[in-house]
Amino acid sequence: MVKSSRKTYKGIKWAAGLIVFTVISVLGGSWLISIRLKPLITSELKSLILKSTDSLYHVEFSDVRTNILTGNAVFTNVKIIPDTRILQKLILLKKAPNNSYSIQLKRVVIQGFHPFKLWGARRLNIDLMLFDRPTIVMSNKQLDFNDNKPPRPSKSPYQYIKAHLKELRVATVAFRDIKFTYVNNNLPMPVADEVDKLNITLSDWLIDPGSAEDETRFYLLKDISLNLNDYQYATPDSLYHVNMNELNFRASSGKISIRQFGLVPRYGEMEFGKKVGYIKERYNIQMSNISLEGVDFPLYVSKQELFSKEMRISNGFVAVFNNNELPKNKTSKSGKYPHQLFQAVKGLITIQQLKVENINLSYAEFDKRSQQRGIITFDNTSGTFSNVTNSAKYKSANPIMDASLNSYLMGRGKLAVNFKFNLNAKDAAFSYNGILTDMNGRSLNKITKPLGMLQIRSGYVNKLDFDIQANDQLATGKVNFAYQDLNVGLLKKVEGKDNLVKLGWISFLANQMVINSDNPDRHTGRFSAASIHYQRVPTASFFSFVWHTLFEGIKYSVGLTAEKKAKISGQIAQFKKIKADRDLRRKLRQRRKLKDATTGY
Repeated sequence: MVKSSRKTYKGIKWAAGLIVFTVISVLGGSWLISIRLKPLITSELKSLILKSTDSLYHVEFSDVRTNILTGNAVFTNVKIIPDTRILQKLILLKKAPNNSYSIQLKRVVIQGFHPFKLWGARRLNIDLMLFDRPTIVMSNKQLDFNDNKPPRPSKSPYQYIKAHLKELRVATVAFRDIKFTYVNNNLPMPVADEVDKLNITLSDWLIDPGSAEDETRFYLLKDISLNLNDYQYATPDSLYHVNMNELNFRASSGKISIRQFGLVPRYGEMEFGKKVGYIKERYNIQMSNISLEGVDFPLYVSKQELFSKEMRISNGFVAVFNNNELPKNKTSKSGKYPHQLFQAVKGLITIQQLKVENINLSYAEFDKRSQQRGIITFDNTSGTFSNVTNSAKYKSANPIMDASLNSYLMGRGKLAVNFKFNLNAKDAAFSYNGILTDMNGRSLNKITKPLGMLQIRSGYVNKLDFDIQANDQLATGKVNFAYQDLNVGLLKKVEGKDNLVKLGWISFLANQMVINSDNPDRHTGRFSAASIHYQRVPTASFFSFVWHTLFEGIKYSVGLTAEKKAKISGQIAQFKKIKADRDLRRKLRQRRKLKDATTGY
């Protein structure tokens, strides 16, 4: 949720002072009288702000104008400023709020304060209070004594207005085009985040004898809504832009919706890695129709902790690219598994259930040997994540985050996979199992030819199932790969040619001596199951680790064992020796013929 939604009762009190000031101005009887009483009104207002905020805030403004005929008022050059010395005293007294605010704006407009209702019934009802283009700085410090407080004032603000009014109600308080800065003071050094063009609307703000105890209200309000359009943020490494369009939130429904979200690289695929100077994964992410439901707004206001019962993401893609032509980054990637990175997020987040639908995932790589780009895709991915949390409270009750996903490998083979991540494990323990069925092997040529220099001429995947247990060092388990009619062609890169060249004789040897064309064997019925014991390369990413673990099982199943590799290497060496001997004999014969021709014999 956008940080600018964080408001507390202390942060709202200053608006009450402005409204009461309007009351005093109107009671002057006319525009002329209100001008003459301005020094008195100004003094009363400033005194009221001090009293109603325990002297924490004071207000400054250059002018105020009211018109009882139209029921309007305007304040100009308004500043609401916290006193840091008073804040420290309130902290010692355990009365301070978690959030403090500094607000500046050119003017506050009040429309429709209904003077006749005010005079007749002592009820001030205002249609609109508009804060146009304010600059707001909110500083947050989590204070233990504010934990578990309800989203209502501990003391009714009615006492500040009861001498003048029976009721004070504002139908709409609108903040438009806010320049908002959030300062997090809970870290060793303060960290500031900024957002522009934020809109906040407060609905039905009421102060009367019973509003402070009304459990249907948030800080005296019936509703709070936020809107943010066309937000863009440059990441600190200058490699990406974060884009967000049409974020909306309504407190009464507890729902956040985002029409579009993107992590957009600032450089093209080949340029990206060159900019960094070494192999680095380039992410391009675009998501649409994001929603969070069951958001606990009071929890977020008081502790900046995001809790949602359900999150949905649909219609998007995640594209990852690597250029392995560049130097390798020798930095270890230990501690950077997805669940470890999520635990390192500074703010507390709990999403009980995350549902994804129609997400296309892809991994592409430019290969140094083939000078070509290979890609593997997981299309129309859908599924559910459960217990997505970095909160110690929820991890102690259930330390396992589950993910159950369905996808189509290369748009063809049906894939179902389940992950379990141990959120408390220091060794990043996780497990995964799944099954891939009914796929033509030639669909994999988009990745095997550029990255493996291997062409699948024929082959059909009946079933690939796997069950793996892993941590940040080792993966163990089982891979069962059932297929038929496998035939491959080995390839090589020839300088000066764009396409890869087939290695006919070596491919023949591979198919005849190494590759198992069927599993189970069509003649004996014997099935080759692979036992996995794969050590992770320290610099390998999580997804690389998962893929290479499965590939170890696939290689064993098709016959690429160490023994067969040694056998084929011996055959190739023997073939090369025979060829070399034949070439030598040919050269010797040519020399003899040349000698005979020159001597006349």
